Amino acid sequence: MQNGQQQKIPFHLPSIGEEEIAEVVEVLRSGWLTTGPKVRQFEEAFAAYVGAKHAIAVNSCTAALHLALDAVGVGAGDEVILPTYTFAATGEVVTYLGARPVLADCRPDTFNIDAATVAPLITPKTKAIIPVHIAGQACDMDPIMELAREHHLHVIEDAAHALHATYKGKMIGAIGDLTAFSFYATKPITTGEGGMIATMRDDHAARMKRMSLHGLSGDAWNRYSDKGHWYYEILDFGFKYNLTDLAAALGIQQLRRSDDFYKRRREIARMYSESFSGLETCVIPQEADYGTHAWHLYILQLNLPALASGRDEVIRSLGEKGIGTSVHFIPLHLHPVYQRSFGYHQGAFPNAEHIFERAVSLPIYPAMTNADIGRVIESVHDTLHTLRR
Repeated sequence: MQNGQQQKIPFHLPSIGEEEIAEVVEVLRSGWLTTGPKVRQFEEAFAAYVGAKHAIAVNSCTAALHLALDAVGVGAGDEVILPTYTFAATGEVVTYLGARPVLADCRPDTFNIDAATVAPLITPKTKAIIPVHIAGQACDMDPIMELAREHHLHVIEDAAHALHATYKGKMIGAIGDLTAFSFYATKPITTGEGGMIATMRDDHAARMKRMSLHGLSGDAWNRYSDKGHWYYEILDFGFKYNLTDLAAALGIQQLRRSDDFYKRRREIARMYSESFSGLETCVIPQEADYGTHAWHLYILQLNLPALASGRDEVIRSLGEKGIGTSVHFIPLHLHPVYQRSFGYHQGAFPNAEHIFERAVSLPIYPAMTNADIGRVIESVHDTLHTLRR
């Protein structure tokens, strides 16, 4: 077959098997669809997996970040430091509470925030730091935690990409005060939409559990099961962030299979890197020596001076060859709302802009066959050779 006749390799496909289908069918037959025993089972399994004392299941990572900020007391007039090189959710949740997102540049090697970029931004108004583990590469957490202790700040990790990542032998999820994970359709494991907050602290867990369902004194499962009671009290003005048993059923089986998912993503990353490492037209992502990379994303950096065309032409050419790609991320300071609301401007964070202008994310998911991987590799080689200056 010619490339034009071949089936497109999408940027991502979730790996849903008969195990997940059976688990969801069991929930449908149980008559209990919303937050209930499957959510509790998923929370307990996830907490044990990442080594945290508590895990609170919610309906998105955005909700997880919001609840985490609320739990540590972020409010109107506070400041929260986070990287500009991240997705919309990391910054917008800060504004939900009336606080100001203070943006920082990123490291050129790992694309992550580090203590050197955070320290100059700390003011008396600073309440928290949100390190983002971009692509599944853990941030260098020790200096960040030390800085936070010195200034009495909270650390909330955005680990939307980082299930399976480790830092100095410790799983991401039990390092900062709280850690938010994503189970969106493209993430390392999925519940369709969903998220989880991990923490070692009882008080944070109790607060987030209550606030995830309207600030009620008892959740729906406790009130309507045989063990529960009809009475409840509204203790706080909370949110509607609870996860359903239907979603948790997917998550339970996805978590059980997640080690195999990770091994396959790691293998694909190795195959890509071995093939692209000798090219002068691109730079392969690196794995820091202080931990393991989760390989949620494989972000290839183009060497633009070696190419006659820019990143968009590379994406167009790969698309014509049937290869789905994406770009991670458009830095927050380049978006109109950040420029209008906080005075940020182009040129403010040169590392993030440099990475963004050259970034192409390639498909990396367990359902890819070796033939799929071979096609991606061949298409990247062909595109970069054709566009070479």
